[in-house]
Amino acid sequence: MSSLILKLFKIFFSRNFLIFVIIGFFNTFNCTIISGLLQRYLISHPNMAFVAGYAISLTVAYLLNSLVNFKQRPGFKKYIKFCISYIPNFIIQFITVLIAHNLLGLKEITAYAIAAIIGVPLTFLFTKFFVFEKKDASNQR
Repeated sequence: MSSLILKLFKIFFSRNFLIFVIIGFFNTFNCTIISGLLQRYLISHPNMAFVAGYAISLTVAYLLNSLVNFKQRPGFKKYIKFCISYIPNFIIQFITVLIAHNLLGLKEITAYAIAAIIGVPLTFLFTKFFVFEKKDASNQR
């Protein structure tokens, strides 16, 4: 049990996780702004605007994580794996938007922001071990 805790500690208190979180904040801002603009000007339904904004910001997140965080060359196969690794996060965020906006009546932008905060550790694990699985000692710091 203590070795599992130690492994998790090393994973979540690593340079990769810190950069992932920073990219996540940037991506959250992107997704929130893009979703809001889409909802205001192109797509009247807030949930569909969120889906489109999420898809656009996901591509930006992939490129930033590839080039800045994990220092790997972007590729189509990794992009597909990256998108797959975000499915659990998308489901959590989509449900959060449904609950926060549709049931609780929060403003769209607030619902988008709350949704973006949820699921980060799980998404990081999927991204690190499923997409950027290359074992590189320099990325473990």
